[in-house]
Amino acid sequence: MSGDRYMNIPRDKIPWEPTIDPEKCTNCGNCLDFCSNGVFEQIDGLLTVVKPLNCVVGCSACQKICPSGALRFPEMESFVETLRNLRNEYATPKG
Repeated sequence: MSGDRYMNIPRDKIPWEPTIDPEKCTNCGNCLDFCSNGVFEQIDGLLTVVKPLNCVVGCSACQKICPSGALRFPEMESFVETLRNLRNEYATPKG
């Protein structure tokens, strides 16, 4: 599980988590079995993201093992820009 902060940024400010396309998801459970951080859970027979802040920032390995392509993450280019802005916002003042 990731910590409360990443690069001195509060984890809840970082927009990195999977989303599941219900039209594509076959509920195979690969993501649930794969992720050791408890991000996914099966609720009423449907795979659901239940603990998005447990997702390791920058990790998208579960997306690669999804046979139906139902998992999505933020586009890397815009995410890197967002992370850069957050790093500046939460930078520790020197001095």
